[in-house]
Amino acid sequence: MIRVILPQHLRNLAHVDAEVTLDVEAPVTQRSVLDALEARYPMLRGAIRDHDTLERRPFLRFFACEEDLSHEPPDAPLPDAVASGKEPFLVIGAIAGG
Repeated sequence: MIRVILPQHLRNLAHVDAEVTLDVEAPVTQRSVLDALEARYPMLRGAIRDHDTLERRPFLRFFACEEDLSHEPPDAPLPDAVASGKEPFLVIGAIAGG
């Protein structure tokens, strides 16, 4: 089981309270995790990734094992600790100001 932690606004949209667990077949990648997340919670389609390009939305970042994975290729394998469920895959809302 893959553990995913979403920012508050996406938890509200998906109607979940805490972390989400997903069954994801190997290889566990950003793409496979996000595909499984959007399949289980279709209301998140377009909120995390663009509908057409499937690129990460601005102001969202992906982290795992204390590393920023936001600019990693979407098909790169996630760390073993995430694939085994020991560590969560985090979707974090970035903060910007002027």
